[in-house]
Amino acid sequence: MRNPFARRGRHPEQGQHPEQGQDAHRVPGQGPERVPGPGPDQDADQGHDPDGAPHGRSGGRARRRALARSLLAVGCGALPALAFPAPGLWWWAYLALVPWLLLIRTAPGARRAALDGWLGGIGFVFAVHHWLLPSLHVFLLPLSALLGLLWLPWAWLVRSLIGGAPSALRAGTALVAVPSGWLLIELVRSWEGLGGPWGLLGASQWQVPGALRLASVGGVWLVTALVVAVNTAVALLLAAPGLRAVGVAGLAGCALVAATAAWGVGAPRVTGTVRVALVQPGVFDGADGAERRFDRAEELTRSLAGQHLDLVVWGESGVGADPAGRPDLAARLTALSREVDAPLLVNVDARRADRPGIYKSAVMVGPEGLTGQRYDKMRLVPFGEYIPARGVLGWVTSFGKAADEDRRRGTEPVVMRLPATGDGSEEAARDGSASTGAREPLVGPLVCFESAFPDMSRNLVRDGAGLLVVQSSTSTFQKSWAPAQHASLAALRAAETGRPVAHATLTGVSAAYGPDGRRIGPVLGTDASAVAVRELPLSDSTTGYVRWGDWPLYGALAVVGAVCAAEGAGAFRRPGSAPRARRARTARGSAGHPWH
Repeated sequence: MRNPFARRGRHPEQGQHPEQGQDAHRVPGQGPERVPGPGPDQDADQGHDPDGAPHGRSGGRARRRALARSLLAVGCGALPALAFPAPGLWWWAYLALVPWLLLIRTAPGARRAALDGWLGGIGFVFAVHHWLLPSLHVFLLPLSALLGLLWLPWAWLVRSLIGGAPSALRAGTALVAVPSGWLLIELVRSWEGLGGPWGLLGASQWQVPGALRLASVGGVWLVTALVVAVNTAVALLLAAPGLRAVGVAGLAGCALVAATAAWGVGAPRVTGTVRVALVQPGVFDGADGAERRFDRAEELTRSLAGQHLDLVVWGESGVGADPAGRPDLAARLTALSREVDAPLLVNVDARRADRPGIYKSAVMVGPEGLTGQRYDKMRLVPFGEYIPARGVLGWVTSFGKAADEDRRRGTEPVVMRLPATGDGSEEAARDGSASTGAREPLVGPLVCFESAFPDMSRNLVRDGAGLLVVQSSTSTFQKSWAPAQHASLAALRAAETGRPVAHATLTGVSAAYGPDGRRIGPVLGTDASAVAVRELPLSDSTTGYVRWGDWPLYGALAVVGAVCAAEGAGAFRRPGSAPRARRARTARGSAGHPWH
């Protein structure tokens, strides 16, 4: 039944108590109040469906506006992707969230704000991971929708603190709480089972010296917090003219933090150098791809003879069979090590000779043969190297390039010693370490995806690693943004740990970084089949991140918890305001609409 009070600008709750009948406003001696009926064009504008929702032209406009807002939310969430390589607009990261924040703060209700957060999260995840389409295919969209749910509580937090006309207290709190909420999103999605920490907002600042100094104190997490804080301050400047002082104070505080990190945190102390060769054979597909990759890497490695190297690093999957079970391969690698007078760190993607299953393993080979030092990859790429819940999601292998067989996981990190060579033995004798039969530095290997995890490189350094080595392959995503993004992660890992990082790939991009995170020499691009020799500075400095770990994440948990507790206790309520009364309900249970 249509509500007779549903006129434009009038609501049945206004001027009438829910308990009053329809004749409550009848004037004595007069007939009942006449409600004008809709004209030919009014019915579509003012009518309502049985559930109370508008229909006709008014409802159509509302639906179009809602759809437009939803599409805008998706687009706003995708904007930060431009700050990452390959576009590499690092400065854009400090503004990229502003449109999204402004959209959320104008949401008419918490439910709409949550929807804006979810849709923006979908846009963010899809844009940052779009290069996974060859592996995930159609599954990338539902995965984005699942991960996008993480932005629902963040959107509620944003609207709660800066929506409407926020007080100075709320706005000031937002400068700390909004970045903290974003950090908790990054914490949750950093779990390997949810895809791992790819696309952390702070990683977009990999080539900014001040940001790298900040990373040495609190890891990539602290850089993310600064970036989101700047976005929040800019949003306050644009959205709340009466609170521009808060926005300016926020920007000034962020600038002070960045300046303190840039000029107050010292560069790692250099204690020596290490000469590392990166071998990048290029793309070789097909049934004989493994053999052709090996042959090309062998040819490139021979060209390094006489260059006085400390280590030669091959990319991921450079060896297609386990040398421990293939004496012919082991002999070829041993001879190659002798020829260049340097140990080889190769990567094996094959079934292990001593146990069932396929492993991806970093294997050290010296002039005397296999050293027995081996690291099996611990954190695998979902869908690329294993299918989560294969019994349920195994159908994904019918699309794209998902893993046909799950790889097996390693059980522990490994720090390797460089085996002695002809030159190395003489140097060891001179510095008094000949009895160890090995040379420094100790090597901490990571395989591909693992370089995205800050804790893994930190743990290797705490175990004594002086050189971090990443063996990678992004050949499946050769024409995408992925190779450049992956190589950039090594800069963050170097800055966080104060140790040089050599990032060697099968197909590019290969690069090397010093202990301060700055790149050493040019990169080997995805069109190269070549070698690169880099002399990397060594350092024994202990960074704040290595010493204190993920303390920004703990701080974010404390901040968000405190804000939620304060909100529940009414600490942000304006003076003199009272809790909102619950709306009256009729016997039929309809709030505020007793006639429906």
